[in-house]
Amino acid sequence: MNAAPWLDETQQRFWRAMLQGQTLLQTVLDRELREVAGIALADYEVLVIVSESPGRCRRMAEIAEDIGVSRSRLSHTVARLEKRGILKRSSTEGDGRGVNCSMTDEGWGLMQKIAPVHVEGVRRHLIDLMSPEETQVLADVFTRAAEHLRKAV
Repeated sequence: MNAAPWLDETQQRFWRAMLQGQTLLQTVLDRELREVAGIALADYEVLVIVSESPGRCRRMAEIAEDIGVSRSRLSHTVARLEKRGILKRSSTEGDGRGVNCSMTDEGWGLMQKIAPVHVEGVRRHLIDLMSPEETQVLADVFTRAAEHLRKAV
């Protein structure tokens, strides 16, 4: 196997800044959600997917695939949110092995409270730092990267 060519200076700067920026952004957004509602960013990702699903209900396997985590990890996250009365699990009608995850009314109320906090944080810490053209380019690049990486997982 041939060694891949080294990254040039600009590529290396991009790669390191992307890693550091992503880590710092997630840390700050996580802190903001925890301060407002005691919800971790990873929990919020699950809540967004369920809240945007028809009837605010989605199969657990689909949620795990959408956010790129194992079913076991998702099960722990949902169990934690279930204890708080935010989500609930139920068997999938017609499929004894499938499990649905749905949002409770309490969970929906929480989403209405924390979604604006999250959006404001995303805007302040990232979106507002870019031009519309830069946002479009990065959306295209990371969409393409995500599609490529989903095939590799």
